Amino acid sequence: MSTLNVLDSLFQTAVYIRLSREDGDKEESDSVGNQRKLLTEYIAKKKDLVLYDTYIDDGYSGTNFRRPSFQRMIEDIESGNVNCVIVKDLSRFGRDYIETGRFLERVFPDLGIRFISITDGIDSLKQVYDMLLPIKNIFNEQYARDISKKVRTAVKTKQQSGEFIGAFTSYGYKKSSTDKNKLIIDEYAANIVRRIFDMYVKGYGKQKIAVVLNNEGILCPSEYKKLNGLNYNNANKLDSTTYWSYSTINSILSKEIYIGNMVQGTRIQRMRGKQKKVPKEQWIIVENTHEPIIDMGTWQKVQTLLKRRARKLDLNKNMNIFAGFLKCGDCGRAMTKSIWRHSNGTRVYDFYCGTYRRNGKKYCTSHRIPLKVLEDIVLDDLKKIVSSVEDLKLFIQSQNLNIEKSKQMTNTEINKIKSDLERIKKLKKSVYEDYKEGLISKEEYFSYREDYLKKEELYLKQLEVLEREKDEGVTSCVFEIPWVKRLLDLKDIEVLDRDIVVEMIHRITIYEDKKIKISYNFSNELEYLFSSVYNDI
Repeated sequence: MSTLNVLDSLFQTAVYIRLSREDGDKEESDSVGNQRKLLTEYIAKKKDLVLYDTYIDDGYSGTNFRRPSFQRMIEDIESGNVNCVIVKDLSRFGRDYIETGRFLERVFPDLGIRFISITDGIDSLKQVYDMLLPIKNIFNEQYARDISKKVRTAVKTKQQSGEFIGAFTSYGYKKSSTDKNKLIIDEYAANIVRRIFDMYVKGYGKQKIAVVLNNEGILCPSEYKKLNGLNYNNANKLDSTTYWSYSTINSILSKEIYIGNMVQGTRIQRMRGKQKKVPKEQWIIVENTHEPIIDMGTWQKVQTLLKRRARKLDLNKNMNIFAGFLKCGDCGRAMTKSIWRHSNGTRVYDFYCGTYRRNGKKYCTSHRIPLKVLEDIVLDDLKKIVSSVEDLKLFIQSQNLNIEKSKQMTNTEINKIKSDLERIKKLKKSVYEDYKEGLISKEEYFSYREDYLKKEELYLKQLEVLEREKDEGVTSCVFEIPWVKRLLDLKDIEVLDRDIVVEMIHRITIYEDKKIKISYNFSNELEYLFSSVYNDI
């Protein structure tokens, strides 16, 4: 898509709105409703803007660019449906200055996307790039970091004092109407919890307990929360999981909250990325913060039984090389291994959908596939990939493409890094000028300067490596990449093992009729390797 420079062109406009949890208690002007009103009124006044769609990420941090509505907007941009993006201000777009800068400096200009930030006075159609824009982005990220740190500190203080911090309580409890940081018993759900503990003590297995509750039509915790008007979405479950399961029962039986202890701080949210589990010894546990549902005697009995019944897998006898990699193509649950014995004593290993095995055909189908069939399919597919990479290497050598092709690829990378390096130098100069003019403090200046110096050093190192490789061919450059070398090492592979599966495979999805989809750890890189060679021949 070429850049649009004509004012009277009609721009299919994406209205992007974001409100993070940290922004939830801020002034009214930052609410979703007010952002929408401001942006739609702006579009209505502009004859060249046409509203295509509104994209709202409510409750997502500005440092996270994997927001669902943001990703949907990018898909519409790439498909050609949208050629203009409008936001209230830069902080609504994102608080990660590197990623924000990448979109505004490279992605959007390359795609011909007009970008408008109302309160910042930015309209890429009407003005050249503003050198202060990266600084604004830096301030936004620094603000996000500062807020995040303050929020974490405040949360931790409350957790250490035994106050409940969270949007949703554990099943069996609810927030006090007078104090949202205090838990009180939800009698209906608490009775179910007591019943679960009682059944387990009497010898019922976890899956049997789940089956009993499902057959009686008792709502599972997630559905119960929704019934009570809570906008609950369990990130650990699939959307289709609306029933009691083995894992749900296991979780309830293991929670200290039911004996009156507050357990928090089990996960932390990283600045850029997903939540990270915290080692158990670092959890924040405060005893006797609320009324218990389970008495200590019953609790200790259950914990003893849990330890006694825990199966220790003998990896030498029951090795499953695909463990953790198999998913059902319909419900998304893990596939489980079953062992069958023939009359002659031989064993047959099959995989079944975990949902089907535990809950029956009402919830999913079997998706059965024999272990031997799966091994043969995966091995054959991997051998074909290895063969293709070998053929590519021979083709490059036979066509004498190595030197010229490598130079082209390397020169492109060198030019890109030089451009990045020049931009960093300008930003470094710009931030110094801002410091001299009193726009930023001494501490802020040194912080930004250090960041730019690190990036400058990184780019210089990358340039050094690329300049060194410039005269080397694709064969010595590309085919020395670790994953490519490892693939080529497997040219004589005849048997799969656990190490190969872990190293090469990301996920295997099993569909009905033995149809499978294999996702490799190097899929994107492999595609680029082939396209980069053949597209320029």
